[in-house]
Amino acid sequence: MAEAPHKGADFDVAIAGGGYVGLSLAVALKSGDSGLKVVVIDPKPMAVLDRDPRASAIAAAASRMLTQLGIWDDIKDSAQPITEMIVTDSKLRDKVRPVFLTFGGETGKAGENEPFANMMPNGKMLPALYEKAKALGVEFDAPDSAASFTTTASDVRLTLASGKSVSTRLLVAADGVRSRLRDLAGIRTVHWDYGQSGIVTTVAHERPHNGRAEEHFLPAGPFAILPLPGNRSSLVWTERTDDARRLVASDDFTFEIELQRRFGHHLGTLELAGPRNAYPLGLTLARDFVRPRFALAGDAAHGIHPIAGQGLNMGFKDVAALAEVLIEANRLGQDIGALDVLERYQRWRRFDAWQMGVVTDVLNRLFSNDNDVLRAARDFGLGLVDRMPFLKTRFISEAAGLTGPAPKLLSGKPI
Repeated sequence: MAEAPHKGADFDVAIAGGGYVGLSLAVALKSGDSGLKVVVIDPKPMAVLDRDPRASAIAAAASRMLTQLGIWDDIKDSAQPITEMIVTDSKLRDKVRPVFLTFGGETGKAGENEPFANMMPNGKMLPALYEKAKALGVEFDAPDSAASFTTTASDVRLTLASGKSVSTRLLVAADGVRSRLRDLAGIRTVHWDYGQSGIVTTVAHERPHNGRAEEHFLPAGPFAILPLPGNRSSLVWTERTDDARRLVASDDFTFEIELQRRFGHHLGTLELAGPRNAYPLGLTLARDFVRPRFALAGDAAHGIHPIAGQGLNMGFKDVAALAEVLIEANRLGQDIGALDVLERYQRWRRFDAWQMGVVTDVLNRLFSNDNDVLRAARDFGLGLVDRMPFLKTRFISEAAGLTGPAPKLLSGKPI
């Protein structure tokens, strides 16, 4: 086991990426060990975090972590618990969409009324993470980005786009699915493009959703309606990439007509309540999550299809696992950048990430098509699951992030 080197570096941990994963990792590290010197480097100014119009599904395990980190109480009033979820499978022209699978929204733990997930506006959560990080003493280099780095026996030396130089004992790349730092580290990926894009927008509707989430499997891909506070919902609308580009570029009238065809009329009149953007969808899995003095986290390690709504929550799992490994190693006087320390994190997270990548890939291929034979088979399977309570409970626990050996933070415990 490598012992800690002389602490001559500017920082103990430098995190490239100031999104959910980077900010929550910074907060987790400083909360667990206030003596660690942590910096977050991001190309956008932190002052614009509240302008993110999107929303995210926060699983029960992630909300436990955010509670432990002192974030959840500040933002819970902006959360919308998911009280129920339904799954349908139909063609776009079908007038009736039979419900094949229903889930209650609670995790099922005795004596608890904990929803398996909450919808949270990004514009509320990101600023809360940033303010908490600042209060704990995390430093920020933003707007700036890591242009290059070299690794020595005792540290990583970063050159930033501004020309500034920074040294750190460990560099964490949380810079997204197209991670430049992952490429600079020489880490290869498994990648393919689905030929789909996810249209993300927010709509207001006439009738209340009552906390119900809906996932409609249509031939082009899943169409997810996710409840927000008030009579509003967040949409993740999967289309073939050319069609998605056409829809996003269309006028509001055309877009709303196509939206209503997929959304249905059960919540009354619809009105766009936010910008619309399309994001290309693919599968990207890093072959390795670590190198000496270097680790990947979040989408830089695993970019998956949103069909199961688990991308962000996998990033939170990375945060909880990496923070626990680093803090415990530092307490023992070990070198937090040593490969044998970082491999504990890799063993904890890589198999789970690859497993979820395979599951979402299979689900997308199974449901994003117009094959009548496959449709009959998958509808039979959905109906079978709906009649087996123990399987439904298992799926809810998986969606809530409450299965398997969890890091302490995801169990609501301090490191």
